[in-house]
Amino acid sequence: MSAPSPRSVPSPPSVPSPRSVPSPPSVPSPRSVPSPWSVPSPRKVPSPRSTPEEPVVLGGARRTRVVVFFAITAVLAVALLVLSAGIGQFALTPGEVVGSILHKIGLPFGPVSAHPNADDVLWSVRFPRVTMALLVGAGLATAGAVMQGVFGNPLAEPGVIGVSAGAAVAACAVIATGWASAWPWSPAAAAFAGGLATTLTVYVLARSGGRTEVVTLVLTGIAVNAVCGAGIAFLTFVATRQAREQIVFWQLGSLNGTRWSYVAIIAPLVGVGVAAALGLGRKLDLLCLGERAARHLGVRVERLRIVAIGVIALLAAGAVAFCGIISFVGLVVPHLVRMVLGPAHRLLIAGSVLGGGALMLGADLIARNAVPYADLPIGMLTALVGGPFFFWLLRRTRRTSGGWA
Repeated sequence: MSAPSPRSVPSPPSVPSPRSVPSPPSVPSPRSVPSPWSVPSPRKVPSPRSTPEEPVVLGGARRTRVVVFFAITAVLAVALLVLSAGIGQFALTPGEVVGSILHKIGLPFGPVSAHPNADDVLWSVRFPRVTMALLVGAGLATAGAVMQGVFGNPLAEPGVIGVSAGAAVAACAVIATGWASAWPWSPAAAAFAGGLATTLTVYVLARSGGRTEVVTLVLTGIAVNAVCGAGIAFLTFVATRQAREQIVFWQLGSLNGTRWSYVAIIAPLVGVGVAAALGLGRKLDLLCLGERAARHLGVRVERLRIVAIGVIALLAAGAVAFCGIISFVGLVVPHLVRMVLGPAHRLLIAGSVLGGGALMLGADLIARNAVPYADLPIGMLTALVGGPFFFWLLRRTRRTSGGWA
């Protein structure tokens, strides 16, 4: 029997080919795996600003703080105005003061004093004085706010650039030469012109290479103030006894003898200066970032500095012209307002207008009534308050900045 051929030999059981081997459960391809890019985009995620609680609380709190500050300061200024107009040797009640104002504008409301000279005292003596106090305080505080913004230092005040010293030299020269008796307006006119001229001199001396630096302005102002101080001492020495007394009294600062004609001159100067300062508020905010950053943002730093110094000189010289040297208002008020409202200059300037007016009204009220039958120099009172405040501010600035080095 023949052996079976190899073709007829039964082959071993066939092993399933790899294609027929059951594959493990298919793993999703990378395309089917959820990638990090499938997470909802940040635009769909509610941002903190869209959260209904926190931003509303923050914005509302700041808005409330601003509204409360302006409301309290305005009420305080009005209350001090009414009290200052009524308190004095010829006493009037607040109701009589308000009633006199209402009757003056044609509203027959409120009580009126039965004394025949009550309206004359109010409208010829006290209302011009309290109005001048409001204007001078607003002007000096606004000048201080702009000055601190330009110099980038909360310790700066308008006297740094020599406005007060230049005005004092010019006024003292007029008094010492006897021109004040020939024309009663001559001390005020000379003081205003002297303040502007001194500011211009400081700026010209500090300018170099088409630009000015803050440090150079400060040092030049210190030198000019020293020269003006020597000039005042010389004029006081050569003046007559009567002129010497007028010079000393003028330097102490006072609102005594204010008339409506003086108010009519100061009011436009302060109005223009405050409006110009408010217009510079946005650029002063950018200048706080630094000169280089401000230039990149489109601010012409040198032009801004020139305009700001002109506004400061206008406000400070106008205030000093009729009232003498009143110091520390431009230092104290802007710093206190900044502590409440923050560094934004438009709010800061607006708050300084009200705060400066209220401070001057309070100082004038104390000056007229602290000593019976006497009128204390208001500049002495502001210096008495401003000196300790300046010392506290120095220590606070040094502590927060970690020293002066």
